[in-house]
Amino acid sequence: MTSIDEQILRATKEIIVKFIEVGRVSPTSFDESFKTVYQTIYEAVKQTEQKPSEK
Repeated sequence: MTSIDEQILRATKEIIVKFIEVGRVSPTSFDESFKTVYQTIYEAVKQTEQKPSEK
């Protein structure tokens, strides 16, 4: 697992924990919510990596 993958996983975990704390995610919806948040972060990071830097 690369450093970027670990950071994506860590960010997903933090977001899901916050959602649980405020009652937006329940144990029954955890699986689907985790996958959705992970995929969203993954796609955002990968798009950023592929864009050439603007100078």
